[in-house]
Amino acid sequence: MSYIGRKPTIGNFQICDAISVVNGQAAYTMQVGGVNVSPQSANHMIVSLNGTIQKPNSSFTVSGSTITFASNLATGDVIDFIQILGDVLDLGVPSDDTVTAAKIGANAVTAAKLNNDIISGSTELASEPADTDEFLVSDAGTLKRIDYSLIKGGGKVLQAVSYNKTSSVIFSSGNSGLLHTGNNITPSSSSSKILVLAMNFNEASGTITNYAETRLYRDSSALLTVNNAMQYQETVGTRQQFGVSYLDNPATTSTLSYSLYHNNISGTSRNYTYYATYYTLLEIGA
Repeated sequence: MSYIGRKPTIGNFQICDAISVVNGQAAYTMQVGGVNVSPQSANHMIVSLNGTIQKPNSSFTVSGSTITFASNLATGDVIDFIQILGDVLDLGVPSDDTVTAAKIGANAVTAAKLNNDIISGSTELASEPADTDEFLVSDAGTLKRIDYSLIKGGGKVLQAVSYNKTSSVIFSSGNSGLLHTGNNITPSSSSSKILVLAMNFNEASGTITNYAETRLYRDSSALLTVNNAMQYQETVGTRQQFGVSYLDNPATTSTLSYSLYHNNISGTSRNYTYYATYYTLLEIGA
């Protein structure tokens, strides 16, 4: 590089504080302004003793802030000066936009030099990405980032829970009520849907025609009502089954409880028994 005028001097040049010689002592501490200084090496120093420039690593050595002469100094010897040259190869701080790719060594940039907002692959993601996690994609040759929420697939089963309610529930003539509560699921996302699959088995005590309706509840909210869901006209002791499937959109991450409700709606009232109800609750990703 050419310069107009004098070429700038690079380096941290320092003159050490005066050192008083101690008879029979070879090692001395170097200071600048009363503070210990540590040259990079003996080759980064100019030392004058009794008016003679000393040879580095022969007439003296350096360890930290201590200079040690090859032999003990005696009364009358004078350490004229110690000049520390600093890093004589220091180029200083490069100007903006002056460091090119060719100046950086292969594999020289490590993960330790990268900021946390740089995608380096040094840390493994052990679970499904969050919706706001970002990926890099090439859009017609231009590298862009995209949120996971925009590329993840929908319809995935995120969790499944099942409940087998095998204790009998008996309704006397004309009564109705809930069948086997406590069928709970907690969605992992408010955008998830819940697929409810329920099956119950019952037995009527008589052969007179009778109709019943079944309702599906989420907590205290009725989601589905099936009129004339069952017709009783069986021989005493004969059982029948009834199934319900419903895709619910609760829009919450709170724990939900699903249950069936049975009610006589026509015909002759009589006793009937629900022996078992089976629930399967599936969380479906949006």
